[in-house]
Amino acid sequence: MTNILIAPDTEQRLADRARREGRTEAELIRSLIEDGLDDLDDLELAVTRLVVPMQPLTSAKAREALGLDD
Repeated sequence: MTNILIAPDTEQRLADRARREGRTEAELIRSLIEDGLDDLDDLELAVTRLVVPMQPLTSAKAREALGLDD
């Protein structure tokens, strides 16, 4: 379990948002953290692809990789 301290105004925004969405604060926090981590993972992958680009894929190779040319 992780404990965090947040500013009172942020805590109030969290409580208001949770109430509007019909969720508990814990559910909302968990969702925000998971979504944020997913976004960071996506960003990291995108930056990696910019630094180390993949070889271009022809449409024929893409169809073959997807098993569309059986």
